[in-house]
Amino acid sequence: MKFAASGLIFLKESIKAKEELSYFFQTSIIIMFDLKTLHSVLGQLEEERGIPQAKMLEAIELALATAYKKEYGKKGQIVRCVFDQNSGKTEFFQVKVVVDRDGVIMEDEEDTQDLKNMDTENIKVRYNPEHHIFIEDAKRIKKGAAIGDEIIFPLEVKGDYGRIAAQTAKQVIIQKIREAEKVSVLGEYGQKQGQIVAGIVQRVERGAIFVDMGRAMGIIPYEEQIPSERYKQGERIRSYLYAVEESPRGILLKLSRAHPGLLTELFKMEAPEIASGTVEIKAVAREAGSRSKVAVMSHDPHIDPIGSMVGQRGVRVSTVMSELAGEKIDIIEWNDDPARFIEESLSPAQVVSIELNKEEKKARVMVSEDQQSLAIGKGGQNVRLAAKLTGWKIDIQPVGGKIPESIAIVEKTEKGE
Repeated sequence: MKFAASGLIFLKESIKAKEELSYFFQTSIIIMFDLKTLHSVLGQLEEERGIPQAKMLEAIELALATAYKKEYGKKGQIVRCVFDQNSGKTEFFQVKVVVDRDGVIMEDEEDTQDLKNMDTENIKVRYNPEHHIFIEDAKRIKKGAAIGDEIIFPLEVKGDYGRIAAQTAKQVIIQKIREAEKVSVLGEYGQKQGQIVAGIVQRVERGAIFVDMGRAMGIIPYEEQIPSERYKQGERIRSYLYAVEESPRGILLKLSRAHPGLLTELFKMEAPEIASGTVEIKAVAREAGSRSKVAVMSHDPHIDPIGSMVGQRGVRVSTVMSELAGEKIDIIEWNDDPARFIEESLSPAQVVSIELNKEEKKARVMVSEDQQSLAIGKGGQNVRLAAKLTGWKIDIQPVGGKIPESIAIVEKTEKGE
């Protein structure tokens, strides 16, 4: 099978396409002449771009069928191509769908259907002899043929395609490869969602950091950044992948440096007890770049959960703090008793007593006057993080007095905000 001049046109136009796809376009034209090159290119695309060879061969077959139909086909005709990558042989087929006479509108009949009031299953289509074949005719060709089946008829192999057909085939290949690559990228990064990923800062635009992840683009919105951090183009950055989305420009990875999950994943990397599940991080409350509170518990009574997080001489927690721009981390032990858990969450302040309103999930915490500012923290940070961590509204009051309610009460916020 020869493509002659039209093939050369297709080849020249293909070279102008994106560099990473151009060699595949070339392959789609020279498949009849150099199968060794074809196999090499298919293998390279599968290895580098993660696109299965079966999907690429499907794209070639669809492109050839589209080119055949564009040049030699008729209106409504369904054309399919089968390409043998080992021998380079191509076969073309016309496909007709089996229909019943009562289920179609003949060419000379008027369409009187009330589409608004009809069930979609009962809507009739106009009969096209290039697209349909009646059930009685189908049974003569294939025993047991039923309505909706496909009957295949071989077509003559042609040896010359015009410029328009070749251009159409090229566009089909581009679209199919993009779709296959999109599925591949979605599958790859879908498995990494909820993990730490690394990339190179490509640019900073309107406060957002755009990160080159190799096969996809990542973005760290301004609100997902650590306020004190500044990144320049070309710098390497690690972040938490919390969402994978499709956009008109391809797959977009939503990244974060402020997400509580980043802190959790960093501890998994530093503490084997966390990674194995022996020690579990039950809750995290973060104010990125400033301070965090982490509640942990151990499933093994012989292992100290706080010690596992801190590490020998504090090396583990220090490593995590360094990664988070010096963010201070308070590690407390999880407790099923709300009163004990709230008391621990207000550390390092000492609590005198706690009164709980379980219906409204409010806690009235009494502290000595010298512990009042410590319990509240600078700008209310300590009690605010405690409220996030525990999920309770916390009212801090000194023994023998009362501080302004606007300072004392911290409303519950969702974990991870």
